[in-house]
This record gives sequence, C-alpha cells and structure tokens, in this order.
Amino acid sequence: MITVELIAIADTHIKEGESLDRLPATLISMMKEADMIVHAGSFDTIECYNELSRLNRLAAVHDEMDTEDVVALLPDRLIMDVEEVRLGVIHRGEHVTTTTSMRYLAKEMGVDVLIFGHLHKPVIDISDVLLLCPGSPTFPRMSVASAVLLRIDGKKAEGKIIACGEGTCFS
Repeated sequence: MITVELIAIADTHIKEGESLDRLPATLISMMKEADMIVHAGSFDTIECYNELSRLNRLAAVHDEMDTEDVVALLPDRLIMDVEEVRLGVIHRGEHVTTTTSMRYLAKEMGVDVLIFGHLHKPVIDISDVLLLCPGSPTFPRMSVASAVLLRIDGKKAEGKIIACGEGTCFS
C-alpha cells in the first residue's frame, strides 16, 4: 500500500501583481514534494491558481472572493477518491462556524474527509469523518499562519497542522 501525502491550503488571497513569494519557502518546498496540493478556495486571482498549479498537481475549488476567471475554471465543491478515502473539498458550508455543521455537510457529500476554508485558522476535528481546515498561510485570523499535511494510507487518513511562522513551516 502506498502512502499519499497532500498539502492542503486555503485563503491565500494573493492579489494581482503579487506572487507566491508571500508564502514561506519551506511551505512551497513541501507543496512541491507532496503528491498533490489541495486548495480550499480564496485564491483571489487566476495568477495565484496558475502559480500553484505549476508547483504540483492541484485540486481546488473557488469561493466568493475569487475573480470571475477562477470561478469559471473551478467548481465550488469537489469530491475525489484518494486511495480508499473519499475526499471532499469546499470553501465554506452554510454554517461554517461549527464543526457540527461541517460534519453534516461531509455526511451529505458522502465523504470520509472534508477539507474546507474560510476560517483562516486551522481546525482538525475527528469523529466518524475527518474535518480539516488548513487555516491561511498568508492571512491567519487570531492564529498562526498554517496549512495541513494530510496522509492517506489505504482507508486511513490523518491530518497534521503545519504551522508557518518567521518564514518557516513545521508540523
């Protein structure tokens, strides 16, 4: 069995004229080495999407802050199978303020793991589903800049917060 490693990010909010230089170099390195990058919305611009897609394979959704070209390119919800785990990605649920509502959304989507954004702070909640909010590597809200490392091995999925500060990231 192969272990698959994904780096999940969200809420990068890279504006036109800005670049991925706003992200810590160690996070960029982690994204290049992962099997895939998952972005849970709020790129803001197509340039951010394009730069990330050049780093590695990219699975992503859009949100209400993204430009029209990003919205036209990406779905608002994504469901995919990684090994034996059904993975869902969404920017925000109707009531993203509680993990209970996100758990119900995961059940509605029929996924084992739900990656979501919008909060700008990292959350890992484990029940009968795994809920992951990677936070934001560029605009954290009352938390450290962050991402999530998701390891999938067969049917087993495990998330770990990657804290990014002072230009470095560690898990």
